[in-house]
Amino acid sequence: MFTGIVQGTAEVVQIDEREKFRTHVVRLPEALLPGLAPGASVAHNGCCLTVVKIDGDSVSFDLMQETLKVTNLGELKVGGVVNVERAARFGDEIGGHAMSGHILTTAEVTKVIESPNNHQIWFRLPQQWMKYVFTKGYIGIDGISLTIGDVEGNEFNVNLIPETLQRTNIGTRKTGDRINIEIDPQTQAIVDTVERVMGEREN
Repeated sequence: MFTGIVQGTAEVVQIDEREKFRTHVVRLPEALLPGLAPGASVAHNGCCLTVVKIDGDSVSFDLMQETLKVTNLGELKVGGVVNVERAARFGDEIGGHAMSGHILTTAEVTKVIESPNNHQIWFRLPQQWMKYVFTKGYIGIDGISLTIGDVEGNEFNVNLIPETLQRTNIGTRKTGDRINIEIDPQTQAIVDTVERVMGEREN
């Protein structure tokens, strides 16, 4: 489980490509290394990956075909930067919202609006997922727990504070970029349950 409170960013320093499979190596921040061991879970742009090798601060992760297809991690190149968060431990403060690290889909950045006191980003989401998107609801965007702002059609926005822009890679996102999305599981469960009950009543 993850909290959506990104602990830092990591640079991709090596990519080994194989057929429908890839291993990438990131340079993790020093603060995230203590206690890290092969088999541990680390979220990359919100996607849960398993540590397969550690060499100093260079840490390797395997990405299977489904991960490369569903997330934006397959678009990474050497020098790219990902948001990283180690798995939550029992007793940790949950500052964001509970997240599984399972990416459901991606969204496209459609607009970035910068002003002296605000940084707002608009996203276009595939229509089938919009039923889970509500103003003031939670959503995971590249592993960041964020509150949804406005919702219009199949687009929504988020407003970003300076701390989020400094700690994560979201401030570098531009129009056309593809972003990993994890829907709040509690919202998903409630919406699906209501749909099922209403469907049963209609039948």
